[in-house]
Amino acid sequence: MNKALVVDDSRAIRMILAKTLREIGYEVREAANGVEALEVMAAEKSNVSLVLADWNMPELNGLDLVKRLRQDPDLASLVVVMVTTETEVDQMVTALEAGANEYVMKPFTKEILVEKLQMTGVHP
Repeated sequence: MNKALVVDDSRAIRMILAKTLREIGYEVREAANGVEALEVMAAEKSNVSLVLADWNMPELNGLDLVKRLRQDPDLASLVVVMVTTETEVDQMVTALEAGANEYVMKPFTKEILVEKLQMTGVHP
């Protein structure tokens, strides 16, 4: 089973994303910020194929998390999707240039999330 990591400082958003991912066949890990996410990835990076990350989080934000993940050559195939309230085109471009594969704006629906995952090739 594919593993995904959901990174968001909102417990409610983590629960919504995790539920959707489980419904489409993922085993899910959760982290409340970028620091926790890096700890999970250090322990399980060979098993995690997808990261959904919020932008605005304490300790280490989502953009910096993406940059850190992309520095690790072992994570070259990792799919990273930003899921955020940041709606400015410039911010979307910044995230994609930093290494995010896709960008989902909150609020989102299950259909939008699944469509974005299909665009990345991680979900049939």
